Amino acid sequence: MLMDLFTYANEEQMKKSAPLAERMRPRTLEEFLGQREVVGPGRPLRRAIEADVLSSIILHGPPGTGKTTLARIIAGATRGHFEQLNAVTAGVADIRRVIKEAEERRTLYNGKTILFIDELHRFNKAQQDALLPYVENGTVILIGATTENPYYEVNSPLLSRSRVFALQQLAAEDLDQLIRRAVTDLERGLGELSPVLEEGVSGYLIQMANGDARAVLNALEAAVAVTEPDREGRRLVTTTIIGEVLQQSRRNYDRTGDEHYQSISAFIKSMRGSDPDGALYWLARMLTAGEDIKFIARRIVICAAEDIGNADPQALVVANAAAQAVQFVGLPEARIILAQAATYLATAPKSNAAYLGIKAAVADLEQERWEPVPAHLHANSPRYLYPHDHPDCYVAQVYLPPSVQKKKYYRPTDRGYEKTIRQYLQRYQPQKHKSGKGQAE
Repeated sequence: MLMDLFTYANEEQMKKSAPLAERMRPRTLEEFLGQREVVGPGRPLRRAIEADVLSSIILHGPPGTGKTTLARIIAGATRGHFEQLNAVTAGVADIRRVIKEAEERRTLYNGKTILFIDELHRFNKAQQDALLPYVENGTVILIGATTENPYYEVNSPLLSRSRVFALQQLAAEDLDQLIRRAVTDLERGLGELSPVLEEGVSGYLIQMANGDARAVLNALEAAVAVTEPDREGRRLVTTTIIGEVLQQSRRNYDRTGDEHYQSISAFIKSMRGSDPDGALYWLARMLTAGEDIKFIARRIVICAAEDIGNADPQALVVANAAAQAVQFVGLPEARIILAQAATYLATAPKSNAAYLGIKAAVADLEQERWEPVPAHLHANSPRYLYPHDHPDCYVAQVYLPPSVQKKKYYRPTDRGYEKTIRQYLQRYQPQKHKSGKGQAE
């Protein structure tokens, strides 16, 4: 009995000392703010939750939009057994344990198991495949939560057996209501500290939070904590204090905001401009702010093709290898891989000839009539001249429709390996290289 009382007291103390965002987490659908298109009154998902007839679902959206909260509300509403895993720390062994227990529960008691997997996108293909047959036969009802687009990060078979719901950033009115709750709630919020918000604080906090409820509550809690009470015990929270807190905790960087786009732009322009120091600085800034390493890697791959191209064909190989390696290795070591790729690209010879070529070709196709493929280029055409049957694997032959035969889309530079390509074309296509005219058939 004493142990039970001690355990209860300890749990109550842990609840009180938990972060504000955790204490203020909605416990019912009535408390849940926003996402009316998903769980508003009368919506199919809400009816399924209230009737406890939920099927497998995947929730995706930015941080702080209520994915985990919604899963916990379901946990409180269901008569089935609720299991929770985090894909960052869980492995196949954890999945097998949950599945085994779910099968026993189903066989012995005809009970159902709801399995919530937070950050589902972090499961690799093998881990997702391990889930598939048990989601399909109903051994577990899956609730997956992810900040990434599930159509890219979740296996198609698993997607096809789940309903996907997109959660949006919270609207200003929802965040304003959240702030008022947190400030006045004496039990779970900050009410006992008597905070008073200066005029404009709520609007400023909402603007800076970018729809993230967790960011709002974290900043508000930190601001109240560092504000000294006046003689009446009230704590006046100003926009200056909120700004200082946000600057310290978030470094004014948001993965979906302006700083996100400006930073990646500066990073790419540093590589394009052959400045490895600039590339490393902006890379470090994005990594320090918590930018997605896969997003950075994708931009490096694009830069390799767009800004370096055939001046150094190895750049694309390095960039693609880096993109694969960062997913395999993960942080913090992934930053070393990204740094190697970024400095390679920054110091490589530059050419956008391939990029300009495909851009020009697409523009022509948008403006001109699409002519038939020339007869000698048809499959199995007897008129086709097979280059391997000719000296140096080259024979003069037209490869363009008549209307664009005078076009020259690819104009290699004299930098890096493209200088070799340019010399090759001058040797085998001298007339076209000099005048841009096509060869007669």
